[in-house]
Amino acid sequence: MHFYQFHIGDYKSHTHHLSLIEDLAFRRLLDHYYLHEAPIKQRDIARQIGMRDNEQEVLTVLNEFFVSTDKGFVNPRADEEIAKYRKFSEDGKKGAAKRWHKDSNGEANSPPNATPIATNNHKPITNNHKPIKEKATVVATPDGVSQSVWDDFKALRKAKKAPITQRAIDGIIVEANKAGWSLEQALTECCVRGWQAFKAEWVADKPKLVNRFDVATTTVPSRQERDPALVKLDEDRLKVVPPTPEMLEKFKLIRAGK
Repeated sequence: MHFYQFHIGDYKSHTHHLSLIEDLAFRRLLDHYYLHEAPIKQRDIARQIGMRDNEQEVLTVLNEFFVSTDKGFVNPRADEEIAKYRKFSEDGKKGAAKRWHKDSNGEANSPPNATPIATNNHKPITNNHKPIKEKATVVATPDGVSQSVWDDFKALRKAKKAPITQRAIDGIIVEANKAGWSLEQALTECCVRGWQAFKAEWVADKPKLVNRFDVATTTVPSRQERDPALVKLDEDRLKVVPPTPEMLEKFKLIRAGK
């Protein structure tokens, strides 16, 4: 066997008391047992599993988890798995023999629905009748399209299992020109609407989206008259009366704590 099921919980519950070396020895003994599908001979087993310097630990694990018999040490649990594997393999062979049974002349007969096997007396079967599908290629980010919009559009097409081809992009460019839109604006609309393609008629009555990279940041236009808040500050400043000498003297006494 080159594969066997490994139940982590079951293994841990039975081996939590083992040291690191003993745990390694048990794993290697199991691998050796499954690989050869035969009882383990005690003689030289430590060297065979690459643990000749830890022979005592190997023998300890062998005596704890394997059963000694006249043919060698066996593991009942592993034997069950090996028996299941052999039965599965044998059933597969029997099934194949039934599908390809032989007639009375000893010639192999294929199943009723089997694909005919080509011989020298047959013309080769070709696939010329099958349509050739357009293969997806790596399309670079088109000119005038920001990387963020292009990445969003690629993710959208991938989610819809629609590969991006140059033919698809060229079609969107044609439709965007019909609508008076840039390719960037058309792809942005596709991402917003969840469209994998773009048609001018779909946005005939809709104003085009304005890309934040296409226009400068706008501000509130200035007015000719002054801001009322600034006018109020100037008026309050004129109303301020300077403190008298008596008030300044009181302030000095207050700061001195008198």
